[in-house]
Amino acid sequence: MSKSSITGRIPDELNRRLGVPDAVVIGLGSMIGAGIFAALAPAAHAAGSGLLLGLALAAVVAYCNATSSARLAARYPASGGTYVYGRERLGDFWGYLAGWAFVVGKTASCAAMALTVGAYVWPGQAHAVAVAAVVALTAVNYAGVQKSAWLTRAIVAVALSVLAAVAVAALTSGAADAGRLDLGGDMTFGGVLQAAGLLFFAFAGYARIATLGEEVRDPRRTIPRAIPIALGITLAVYAVVAVAVLAVLGPQDLGRATAPLSDAARAAGADWLAPVVRVGAAVAALGSLLALILGVSRTTLAMARDRHLPHALAAVHPKYKVPHRAELVVGAVVAAVAATADVRGAIGFSSFGVLAYYAVANASAWTLGPEEGRPHPLVPVVGVAGCLVLAFALPVSSVISGAAVLAVGAAVYAVRRRLAR
Repeated sequence: MSKSSITGRIPDELNRRLGVPDAVVIGLGSMIGAGIFAALAPAAHAAGSGLLLGLALAAVVAYCNATSSARLAARYPASGGTYVYGRERLGDFWGYLAGWAFVVGKTASCAAMALTVGAYVWPGQAHAVAVAAVVALTAVNYAGVQKSAWLTRAIVAVALSVLAAVAVAALTSGAADAGRLDLGGDMTFGGVLQAAGLLFFAFAGYARIATLGEEVRDPRRTIPRAIPIALGITLAVYAVVAVAVLAVLGPQDLGRATAPLSDAARAAGADWLAPVVRVGAAVAALGSLLALILGVSRTTLAMARDRHLPHALAAVHPKYKVPHRAELVVGAVVAAVAATADVRGAIGFSSFGVLAYYAVANASAWTLGPEEGRPHPLVPVVGVAGCLVLAFALPVSSVISGAAVLAVGAAVYAVRRRLAR
């Protein structure tokens, strides 16, 4: 895609069908499913009694990233998100690196969400259920983004209802103890940073809104409104549920839990709620997976337009107006990863890639002029610094694997440039 396509018509342009409510729901569907059911326990294991501090730190960095992304998305309303922003503001390499980090990192996120579905629906056959979920949701996305938005709305409603039930049951039970929320001696600064990095995985869903920039109506108005709304709702939900679960389990038991919300329901004496939580967890993870596949396929579309990926993936279906080849390839890769991956390892790997992606977004926002909607200068500065600190505070294995993948991407770019010359 050429620079002129940002303001002109893009070949095989996608249909602009989504309004503010649809965009908010897609962001919520991605964030709610990822955070509460996948990242809360490993974050508690890292931070101990400092879990809520880690959540607050992740929220600050997410706010900076969301603000920068919203301003950039209003300026460049095309599919691809930070891949487009980095290319337009910093140069081709930085846009490419952001797109590479996003596609690889979010592919791991998709696998993690698919495996979360499998773990709750049929623990003994988690991998098989995960693959089936990927195939089914790829088919939904193939049929059109408007259908995806309607399905996500239903999923979000179910997930929020279940989370509200767990929070009420925990906070009103005799097992709730406010003393478990106190900052104790097991908290370390490094642990809080690592928890924030892991919990950032839970906040990254607002990227789906930006990457759908070519499919929202009036993007200069819709995107800057939808991103902070989705982020604010998600933060409120996370905070209430985290407080409720900590109050009945404490940081140590929460850190050891494999199904923390089910364990919290049982600790609160609401055994009847445990199977409901299992259904809610599966539904929420499905919502997250649906939105993640949407985002990855759109970034793949943008990179294919610029021939950083095979150009055949840039095709848009003549009837459904979706990047159908990109969606099929992304679905196939995610299904293959879900058949073999480990959930907790995927979270750390994904967080590193996504934090690198948003570091480029904040650096891009720094270059905006006042007439281009530049955010307050502190926003991109805090965003870049926060992304880098949290990325390198992640578990060592995640840092090594994430840095290696970025290095491979940079090497591929260098080889392509040399061959092109």
